[in-house]
Amino acid sequence: MSITPIRADTVLPARRTPVTLRTADGLALVGELATPADRDPVATLVCLHPLPTHGGTMDSHLYRKAAWRLPALAAVAVLRFNTRGTASAQGASQGVFDNGRAEQHDVAAALNYAAAHRLPRVWVAGWSFGTDLALRYGLHPVVEGVILLSPTLHRVGTGHLDAWAAAGRPVIALVPEHDDHLRPDAARDRFARIPQAEVAGVAGARHLWVGDAERALDEIVARLVPGVAQLPSTYAGPVTSRSGPPYPEVGA
Repeated sequence: MSITPIRADTVLPARRTPVTLRTADGLALVGELATPADRDPVATLVCLHPLPTHGGTMDSHLYRKAAWRLPALAAVAVLRFNTRGTASAQGASQGVFDNGRAEQHDVAAALNYAAAHRLPRVWVAGWSFGTDLALRYGLHPVVEGVILLSPTLHRVGTGHLDAWAAAGRPVIALVPEHDDHLRPDAARDRFARIPQAEVAGVAGARHLWVGDAERALDEIVARLVPGVAQLPSTYAGPVTSRSGPPYPEVGA
């Protein structure tokens, strides 16, 4: 069996199921669930994407790579979707962007889907704008913890942080050294309200994680699958490749 290097456009085997999420206020959201092709998942990652008005979608490169790689390499299920008013190569969700307010229904729809389908060990991953959604609306009974990629805290108040502190669930903030919105030292000050929060500065990284997606995925998997410190860079088995859109200028 041939050994293939895993590149940016490499797609590894998985069961990929189109998903329609139904919100409490009557919208249909476009999504996809990727699960291991040959076994049950050991954990689940629910992905909340960056700001859609600045190019963020379920197909943003970090989440696209997570869905292409994590089911095969770590037995992690990946649920990603477009929030209201967001369109990508996967399709367009109904509704209009509401700057993080009505999006609470979108987050609830995704987490209710995970609960209804008995997906195991659910963690929420938020990126940029998605971190605000995760902190505001991610304290669902099914959620074990939250991973924040490039947190901004633009739409997050002290009450939201205090709620996570009281819940005691893990809060992992991966903060790029050169982030445009919140850098590691400032993030440590802001997250000090959550005793169990772990703020990890990522040397050399920037808000978009261009060139650093593998580091971010390694950090995610290390939390979801104890004992897996680093994902392999090659794969023994059949692979395909798929080009994605260019990296957008993702805002907060």
